[in-house]
Amino acid sequence: MKARIGYVAWVAGVTQFFVAHGIVESAWNRPYSWARNNISDLGNAHCAMQSEPEQRYVCSPEHGLMNASFVTVGTLLIVGVVFAGALWRTGATAMVARCLLACAGLGFVLAGLAPSDVHENQHVLGALLIMAMGNIGLVLTGVGLADDVPGPLRWASSLLGATAITAFGLFLSGRYLGLGMGGMERVAVFPLLVWALSIGVHGLFHRANRMQDALPRGHAARVAGN
Repeated sequence: MKARIGYVAWVAGVTQFFVAHGIVESAWNRPYSWARNNISDLGNAHCAMQSEPEQRYVCSPEHGLMNASFVTVGTLLIVGVVFAGALWRTGATAMVARCLLACAGLGFVLAGLAPSDVHENQHVLGALLIMAMGNIGLVLTGVGLADDVPGPLRWASSLLGATAITAFGLFLSGRYLGLGMGGMERVAVFPLLVWALSIGVHGLFHRANRMQDALPRGHAARVAGN
């Protein structure tokens, strides 16, 4: 049951994030661009011209919904890390990986509580927790996952983390490789969310399949006992 709570938390948290993202960006009068706009622009509390890292006009009428979504996804990421402990091996690597992923959850919460145009320093700290600490945790997770986790999910975890860390470095250096500022930022942020959603869905379906497989044996045992 504890693991199931963790998986549900991850699936619910990531799903609501992308739903909120779509709703909030659609409310913009000027079209929101995944290439030209940061994710954080959706949570900005005021309408104004922004100059860093690139000039753009930001006006997000539904910023409150986006900030609530940041807090929600961050909280549920932490819940998943706590409750889905059976997903990892025992040992230092797995423990560090879980702590770093929880830091990423904290980063989302901080980003939601401190919009970038209101409390810039706190928001930047939140972003660093997500794109630095969280992605390092994702790389380590590939090593720290339990042996019964399928091999492709283990190596995909590390690959997603390595891709996101590389994208974070490119984002900081202003090298967007044709994706735009917002596009490169998404390559640095979204792998963690994709991982949480994928692991959550796999965990729920894997658990359901095991329960279905166990039912006939349990039924047969009851019949034999009678």
